[in-house]
Amino acid sequence: MNVADLFAGVGGLSQGFIKAGFTISLAVEYDTSIAKAYKLNHQFTDVYNEDICKLDFTEIHKRHPNIDVVIGGPPCQGFSQKGKRLKLDDPRNFLFQRFVDFVREFKPQYFVLENVPNIITTAEGYFRKQIILAFSDLGYTVSCGVLCALDFGIPQDRRRAVFIGTLGDKTIELPKPNGKKCTIADAIYDLPFIKSGEGVEETTYDKVPNSEYQRLLRGSETILHNHVATNHSKAALAKLALIPKGKGKEVLPKELLTKSIYSGTWCRLLEDGYAPTITTRFDTPSSGRFTHPILDRCLTIREAARIQSFPDSYVFCGNRTSQMKQVGNAVPPLLAYEIAKVIAKHNSTI
Repeated sequence: MNVADLFAGVGGLSQGFIKAGFTISLAVEYDTSIAKAYKLNHQFTDVYNEDICKLDFTEIHKRHPNIDVVIGGPPCQGFSQKGKRLKLDDPRNFLFQRFVDFVREFKPQYFVLENVPNIITTAEGYFRKQIILAFSDLGYTVSCGVLCALDFGIPQDRRRAVFIGTLGDKTIELPKPNGKKCTIADAIYDLPFIKSGEGVEETTYDKVPNSEYQRLLRGSETILHNHVATNHSKAALAKLALIPKGKGKEVLPKELLTKSIYSGTWCRLLEDGYAPTITTRFDTPSSGRFTHPILDRCLTIREAARIQSFPDSYVFCGNRTSQMKQVGNAVPPLLAYEIAKVIAKHNSTI
């Protein structure tokens, strides 16, 4: 089945669908650096590095006449506010309207729209109802809910609202938890234990994989990419050295505490636990619980990508800020894989 990925980012959704046997025919990503990284990992996909508001969907349709699935996560800033005075045609939600317009033009058998969890509950479910209505008017039956990466063997408490639509009146159910569990140690402990400031963009592994998750994501790779540790300041390193395994800011002297608003600030990841949502600032101890369980540094790009469930064959490029954005904003590929599998199963019954 052929897929169009809108607001594609670096391709977390795409990667999950590829793993399930789908073909990504086209992708749209506005950020040039991120679009370059997407293309690097999807060489046979037609990538549009353009503003989706300026694209002529009719012309794209002529080039790609057979799109079976449309996927994506359009930004919907207006959904975060309270009150039914807000509507789907709020200017801040125009990108969501472009997703609807694309579905209207291509009429795929399926679509997958992902977003922040509160898009379902805000204003007593007003936006959820409006989204379902928008696609119902196009002939789709829609299922929606919140999926958590932890429920699918990914070591991260990342939650996303997911809407799955199918053309016609045959309901499609969201994926159910698969019962798999994975810890931080299971995810990253086969990677070299480098110190702050160490590492290069291409190196080799120094250990064999020792968990199912490590074996799955390493695959047949022999070159390790993007495993470079942040070069923390002397003050930050001195502070991290005071935090033992399994602990956090509660052990720090009062004079070293900051007023950071982020949960998990200056706290180590628990090796036998899981990570909070990986954000775009996972290189900074003050941005959340992103400090390595036993090393005095934050996560590398590759470690964060492992926690996001990207395979080691996936290469991130551009400057460090762009790479963190690529990883931090992505849908975990293994979560996308579970979504793709329910679509593939549903398609086999129609």
